[in-house]
Amino acid sequence: MLGDGLFCLGDWGGRNVPTAALHCAFMTTGNDQAAAGTSQPMSVSGFGPVDPALELVGRHASQRAVEIEQARRLPPDLVLDLIATGVFRRWVPQRYGGSEHSLLEVMGDIESMAYHDGSTGWCVMIGATSSLLSGYLDPHWAAEIYGNPATVVGGYAMPQGTARPQPNGGLLVSGRWPWGSGTDHCNWIGGGVVVVDDAGHPTPRADGLRTPYVFFERQEVEIVDVWRTSGLCGTSSNDYQVVDVFVPEGRWGEFLRAAPVCDGPLYRLPFTAVLALGTACVGLGLARRAQDEFVSLAGTKKPALSSRTLAERSAVQASVATAEAELGAAGSYLRELAGFAWEQALRGSDPSAEQRRRMRLAATFAMQQSAAAVDRCYHAAGGSAIWQDSALQRCFRDIHVATQHGMVAPRTLEPLGRMRLGLPTDARQF
Repeated sequence: MLGDGLFCLGDWGGRNVPTAALHCAFMTTGNDQAAAGTSQPMSVSGFGPVDPALELVGRHASQRAVEIEQARRLPPDLVLDLIATGVFRRWVPQRYGGSEHSLLEVMGDIESMAYHDGSTGWCVMIGATSSLLSGYLDPHWAAEIYGNPATVVGGYAMPQGTARPQPNGGLLVSGRWPWGSGTDHCNWIGGGVVVVDDAGHPTPRADGLRTPYVFFERQEVEIVDVWRTSGLCGTSSNDYQVVDVFVPEGRWGEFLRAAPVCDGPLYRLPFTAVLALGTACVGLGLARRAQDEFVSLAGTKKPALSSRTLAERSAVQASVATAEAELGAAGSYLRELAGFAWEQALRGSDPSAEQRRRMRLAATFAMQQSAAAVDRCYHAAGGSAIWQDSALQRCFRDIHVATQHGMVAPRTLEPLGRMRLGLPTDARQF
């Protein structure tokens, strides 16, 4: 197994893992290298080349998908393998040791990992998008949190907690947050809060601080084990809570209101739009996997009392072609708008409100089309798709959990349509 080679990384949750350890950690066998091939794999939707090391981790995750689902978390050795690839630091500024990969490159990484295993892809998406926040933090805290090569960050940004300003600076925070995807393997966990007065009433601080996203060290947070769901079971998206935890001055960011601290194309892109794009890429990866699983099944399965395989049935042929076209159109639309936003950012321009709206529209559309493509495969497969250990069944369950994410849920179409119709709309949400 790939994890057997990670003998020198140490405890991923620690705060001081030597960079040299990460360089030597990713050890592969000759068989692994042969399986990975000599050419660089490409994202199935054409976002660009996928890191061969990451692709290899994805293949191992695919082999362990049942284990991941039953454990309701990623195995610690698989997390170590992911950390060693640097995927959680793709969008961290170079000044803090990150690589500042392009938008499309990381979208391809997310899609590729979701193709292999939905839960692994989801956790990669959360960790990668959370790394974008490093560009908005006070440099001291950004270096403290993201300067560690083993850092993985996750959390829930909506303000579910309260924060009371302290006389000498800092905030005293209490709260409980849902949807803590990947927090089981994070060493820093964030949460959105509302600044309140001593009576608990929402009251901005004297400097205007209202709804910061604060960062906690892992040991300050209690994980509440509630994640028992139909799909994405291995993401450990549990609730988490803190009670009267002191957050030092500045260890937070207001990502919808504040300007980025770091300059660069990545930090000109709105965080909510990037999160939506990443979420949609999980859907695309799941749909591509479902299609491949069905094509493999259709060539051999003969339904009861039939002399023809599924592949020989005209209705199945038409359904497969339609699903392929619909998914291809959704992926191309997403890639086009993300690529345009990236080119604009490279030229030093922030995306306009209309560009942000269209990116969010493309993300929601891609997720909807991904779910529709999976559904076509699931229904066409018949009884073969109902078994829990079926990869197609797992894609079906995973995609129908992913569609409920707030960045791509059907309700997001309402403000997007409202703005298109010329009605007053707060574009900051995009």
